[in-house]
Amino acid sequence: MTSRRPVFTADPRELAGRRALVTSGSRGIGAAVAARLRRAGARVLAVARSRPAELDDGEPFVAADLATAEGCAAVADAVRGDLGGADIIVHVLGGSKAPSGGFAVLDDREWQRAFDLNLLPAVRLDRALLPEMLDRGSGVIVHVGSIQSRLPLPEATTAYAAAKAALSTYSKALSKEVGPRGVRVVRVSPGWVQTDGATGLIAELAAKLGTDTEGARQALMASLGGIPIGRPAWPEEVAELVTFLASDRAASIHGSEHVIDGGTVPVA
Repeated sequence: MTSRRPVFTADPRELAGRRALVTSGSRGIGAAVAARLRRAGARVLAVARSRPAELDDGEPFVAADLATAEGCAAVADAVRGDLGGADIIVHVLGGSKAPSGGFAVLDDREWQRAFDLNLLPAVRLDRALLPEMLDRGSGVIVHVGSIQSRLPLPEATTAYAAAKAALSTYSKALSKEVGPRGVRVVRVSPGWVQTDGATGLIAELAAKLGTDTEGARQALMASLGGIPIGRPAWPEEVAELVTFLASDRAASIHGSEHVIDGGTVPVA
């Protein structure tokens, strides 16, 4: 068992000439996906609220708030203007800042915020960019969800989990509609991923519980019902799965969900 950050090699020709949009592309899973697609030869337009300092000046980027219709429209315009369209769309954006306390603390504003962040950006961007894919008869859309859609934590993630479940249902419906016209749609559902945000959460949990970082890690894994491999995934591992699904190696994979959670969700 190891917790070392993995290193993957890439065929630089695999996605050569492909144009990719990656939302939430400045950190965590999104940054790892954008970097991995670039290594595979794709031209990537990343989206986030602000441009990451480490991104090369020559790499296309758009700063936008995708929780708004205006932000999604600006990104769609940037895809058309900077890339001339998209061959690959990876919807990574998501998250929750809802307070703990279960259903009673989730007012209409919290519910709307969950759907504005976790469902509607994908709906809006797909609606704007899919027609060109369908006209061309090719393309891949990857919706990044969460195992929370199957394994919600009622203390704090009810609205987030419901929004991700809605994303999963939307994605499945979309796959049935556009698959016969040459566009593949797949879902990737990570469990706990070792991002900078997760590291911060561990620090907060350690302070709250009066324990050290390892104790907080174990407590968080226990709250999920355990992670059989004994650790969270790395963003690079999720990016590797996304890149495979976006490639021609996965040409017959469509309409399916791919869970990457170290065995957290028990399945029959």
